[in-house]
Amino acid sequence: MTDEAVKNDESTASEDAVETPLDPRSEVERERDEYLDSLQRLQADFENYRKRVARSSDDAATRASGDVVVKLLPVLDALDLAQAHFASSTSDEAAALEQSRALLLDTLAKEGLTRIDVVGVAFDPQVHDAVAHVPGEDGESTQVVDDVLRAGYKWKGAVLRPAMVRVKG
Repeated sequence: MTDEAVKNDESTASEDAVETPLDPRSEVERERDEYLDSLQRLQADFENYRKRVARSSDDAATRASGDVVVKLLPVLDALDLAQAHFASSTSDEAAALEQSRALLLDTLAKEGLTRIDVVGVAFDPQVHDAVAHVPGEDGESTQVVDDVLRAGYKWKGAVLRPAMVRVKG
């Protein structure tokens, strides 16, 4: 082969490579796959956004209802004091007071309020606020709640107000 024939063969081979069109089907399939991947990512992002907004909304509602309950705690304290005052009374007013107090506590308990006022349990600084200390018996190393001076409350598992207690031990 002459030099010219070799050049013609090379130019023909390069022209064939340039002129050979890409398979249009594979190009369309590639684009389809890219769009499908993009759509799946977008759907996942939207689902995550929807869940995040729902969680945020639930958290805001829980905080708002907890704020209302915190504002009701002085009312519960007043009802507790009134009940203690009328503890030995059998009057109709004492019975009405007890029923009103029980109704309010039951309603709040159904929504998630729990009372912290158990005597004899181990002292826990997360749920108890020790304001007085009584020496325990010799050899007793654990601190125990001896008396509850003011009830504490939890709202849906979170402490709203720790119980004010006297600790023994």
